[in-house]
Amino acid sequence: MPVLSQPVAGYGLGLRKEHYQDFLETEVPVDFVEVISENFMVDGGRPRHVLREVRGRYPVVLHGVSMSIGSSDGLDRKYLRRLKALADEIEPLYVSDHLSWSRIDGFNSHDLLPLPYTEEALDVVCGNIAVAQDVLGRAMLFENPSSYLAFPGGMTEWEFLAAMCERTGCGLLLDVNNIYVSATNHSFDAHAFVDGIPAAHVRQIHLAGHTQGPELLIDTHDSAVCDAVWQLYARVRSRVGAVATMIERDGNIPPLAELLDELAVARTIGGEAA
Repeated sequence: MPVLSQPVAGYGLGLRKEHYQDFLETEVPVDFVEVISENFMVDGGRPRHVLREVRGRYPVVLHGVSMSIGSSDGLDRKYLRRLKALADEIEPLYVSDHLSWSRIDGFNSHDLLPLPYTEEALDVVCGNIAVAQDVLGRAMLFENPSSYLAFPGGMTEWEFLAAMCERTGCGLLLDVNNIYVSATNHSFDAHAFVDGIPAAHVRQIHLAGHTQGPELLIDTHDSAVCDAVWQLYARVRSRVGAVATMIERDGNIPPLAELLDELAVARTIGGEAA
């Protein structure tokens, strides 16, 4: 079983194409950047060139969206080999993906679909994590999802996460916005979630915005972090300590300065929680 690396503190941003030139031509005051792994799992081209250049300036986290760790079909070995090649070249701080599934019978939904939190699903997830970590030669991080439906029975999400970490040695990428969205949608206590996670396994935190849909909150990453999520982040930091924290924005991308202002808020809250 790969050994989970020690926590690395710092504050970062997701690297998006709108800000490539900022990161290539100026000194951006961040401690790391995170990229979507699949956008760079190619042998050449401008994206890979940009990533190499940025990696020369900043530590990088690889964050995947299509490993489908909850798939009962198992993992795509070709995908894993491509991810390993990228990780071997970039030498990232962490390699992460989502606690979800998206693939069945060769079809990829391109959505992060929810899992039932049952012993059967836990067996599937842990078996797939063991395969992924063996191929990559490192412990991975997995992100708690936002969800819009809940399955009856089983364990709580935080109980599932704790059991997953204990059995596989993996780490957690704790998305605070996702905790808030799911807690609101399913009427559970977000503080109980934070209290129940295995804090020693948390290595990274995501902060993002969401949208109010007709009936549910939707994790859209297209707006600023709201006050309620900032408050929950303060509680998370008091529990898990200093770990890598970043702002995630995927829609309505603002100027870099606006994201850096948000990141300054995270730094302030993190400092107060220390």
